[in-house]
Amino acid sequence: MTVTIGSNVVGGGHPAYLIAEIGLNHNGDVDLAKKLIDVAADAGVDAVKFQKRTPEISTPAHMRDVPRETPWGTMSYLEYRNRVEFDRDQYIEIADHALLRGLEWFASPWDVPSVAFLEDINVAAHKVASASLTDTELLEALRDTGKPIILSTGMSTMEQIDAAIGVLGTDRLVLMHATSTYPMEPEEANLRMIPTLRDRFPGVPVGYSGHERGLQISLAAVALGAVAVERHITLDRTMWGSDHAASLEPAGLQHLVRDIRIVETALGDGVKRVFPGELAPLAKLRRVAA
Repeated sequence: MTVTIGSNVVGGGHPAYLIAEIGLNHNGDVDLAKKLIDVAADAGVDAVKFQKRTPEISTPAHMRDVPRETPWGTMSYLEYRNRVEFDRDQYIEIADHALLRGLEWFASPWDVPSVAFLEDINVAAHKVASASLTDTELLEALRDTGKPIILSTGMSTMEQIDAAIGVLGTDRLVLMHATSTYPMEPEEANLRMIPTLRDRFPGVPVGYSGHERGLQISLAAVALGAVAVERHITLDRTMWGSDHAASLEPAGLQHLVRDIRIVETALGDGVKRVFPGELAPLAKLRRVAA
């Protein structure tokens, strides 16, 4: 089974759908968001992803008044969450820039009003963040949009994943194996979950959402059959913010896209044949003919 997101088809037999997660790495700055969109487009990804919150709803109560040191001074965590949110006009500006650069764009809504907000701007799809996998009210709102849904499975048990898919259904679903550690160490990658999820949910495309340093684990995910790959991006991993350290800088993103396409080509079709490039060595080296 495949899922169509905008002009892209996600699933077996198609190039891996590559998502550059901008998330909150724009730090509330539209110009920075546009620069990150340019980085993504120049690297050759298919889509960029943001996060959308109604901070008064989505911020856990025990976190709201926690002091946070920010580039704009010390403020409460709730104030910080409001500070880095974009309004409708800003999102339209960002969306237009993404579309002009040939990219799909969508976001992870963290609450039901954010679903309506994104629907009003007509996103191509919706992404469920790992932290929201158990939010049944949110899942129901997303299901009811009829849009394709990309579901990340970090910080979740298999029973919780089963329950979420029970709500969402499988018709327009892309599953993403993920481990929600920032940055993630290799021993927590558990990439064999990719075939496990594929076997458990036949016909559902399975991809990989990574938070590791470097490229190797994402490339291995593609070799294991991931049909989509999502990675956070930044202009500079040393920038202020919680996700920059687990993000790829522009050169890293370019190398990732290049190397994923090489791996896809190298996987072939599994049918044994003698390739044209082997004919000269065959003639030169094989002593006993078949």
